[in-house]
Amino acid sequence: MQQLKETVGFIQDKTEGFQPELGIILGTGLGNLVNDIEVAYALSYEDLPHFPISTVESHTGRLIFGTLRGKKVVVMQGRFHYYEGYNMKEVTYPVRVMKLLGIQTLFVSNVSGSTNVSIEKGDLVIIDDHINMHYENPLRGQQYKEMGPRFPDMSEPYSKRLGDEAMNIAEKHGFRAHKGVYVSLPGPNLETRAEYLHLNKIGGDIVGMSTVPEVIVGVHCGLEIFAISVVTDKAMPIEELEVVTVEEVIAVAMEAEPKMTTVIKELIEVIG
Repeated sequence: MQQLKETVGFIQDKTEGFQPELGIILGTGLGNLVNDIEVAYALSYEDLPHFPISTVESHTGRLIFGTLRGKKVVVMQGRFHYYEGYNMKEVTYPVRVMKLLGIQTLFVSNVSGSTNVSIEKGDLVIIDDHINMHYENPLRGQQYKEMGPRFPDMSEPYSKRLGDEAMNIAEKHGFRAHKGVYVSLPGPNLETRAEYLHLNKIGGDIVGMSTVPEVIVGVHCGLEIFAISVVTDKAMPIEELEVVTVEEVIAVAMEAEPKMTTVIKELIEVIG
């Protein structure tokens, strides 16, 4: 808690008390949303006390403060992953910081692989549930009552009203979009054929290496959460599985990004 207070105090000093209503975490290849923001302040992660530093290609590593569609926002241009070597408290540290800065709603974006034969490369998936397959839970260990309950309920981690509205927006624009279950794994390797089949059988529609830890902490501290994924590769049917490279993932993400950005921007207007 002392580290959180020091980080928040530093940020509030540098941003002259800017109080965001909404936090946004941008995933791999999805950083261009910041171009639509009326930026008031931009802080590099490496300048923030106790803040992790992003080590992944395409994750810029800045905290952006500004206005988007009439809402005051704080945007993580680049996130942290367990596979980078951070523990789960470090991975989710920014969510707690954003909560203490004043956000009430958290938007999370990511890229994923499809484990559902009906979900194609380039599609959008509005995440309405998840399966956590990480080794470590970000709530493990010492409990701070001011941040949330010891045993938070996870029966509905994602906001149904925001998910429904996002689907309406996608349909209005003619975007291929689905609601689905996101499976989160530690990474950094992609899955084997047997693992893809397993994920499909246990109810996973898409798979990735992030999001769930941040969502768990967001639910823990009482945030309303919306999550959206851009599908960059496809594993099913398994006999059509192809080798995937990071470069291909980023290329597909950047091509589909305008669709995701449109959904997010229009959804912000109906938050209330």
